[in-house]
Amino acid sequence: MAMALWLLFSSFLFLSVSAANTQTKVTDNPADELVAVLNANRTAHKSSSLTDNPGLACIALQYIKAYGGDCKAVGGPDAKKPADSEFAETFAPNCGVDASTLSPITGRLLGCQSKYVQPPEAFSMLMKNERSLEILYSKNHTEVGAGVTGTDGGAPYFWCVLFSGGKHNSSFVVEGGVAKITRPGCFSGANDECSGADHSSRPSHMWMYAVTAFIAVGYAFGL
Repeated sequence: MAMALWLLFSSFLFLSVSAANTQTKVTDNPADELVAVLNANRTAHKSSSLTDNPGLACIALQYIKAYGGDCKAVGGPDAKKPADSEFAETFAPNCGVDASTLSPITGRLLGCQSKYVQPPEAFSMLMKNERSLEILYSKNHTEVGAGVTGTDGGAPYFWCVLFSGGKHNSSFVVEGGVAKITRPGCFSGANDECSGADHSSRPSHMWMYAVTAFIAVGYAFGL
């Protein structure tokens, strides 16, 4: 049993670190790194990798901002979520997304903390129960977008991942092909650098990619 677990962990170490190395060459954006961790865990679980849609990711950032910095509204007895009407009426226009191309949201992961954590640690925070794993590994998703705020604007720090089953290149289409960059915060797929990614601790980031992959699969197999 111990040998089997070690072999399982070793394979996830290779997959996760490879994904981390590839992603961090693109941009210093914690939302991009969160998507890399997420896709590494999906592929390690034999689920398909998801397309990072910047229009959907920008909407994930707008989704966060709808909470107005109220961490207590995320989870627990006081949990709230933005009205569905806000997607077309507010989020899409703020991102320059054509509202007629909005696709149904097939899942969401949302977390908030009083201090900033690195993307792999944020992923572990989002994987809080079996329901989170069901969302992560769902076959209904084709696209993903992540938003992070608090990175530039201070605490609290919100992390949001939105999933959709939309068709590539025809859902969450942005005017001019580039989603609007708004601050504070950043979103994945924007090719936009965003402070909060710590160069000095990059090796520990790679280790955390592997650890979070192992944790997620451990949940899935009841380890």
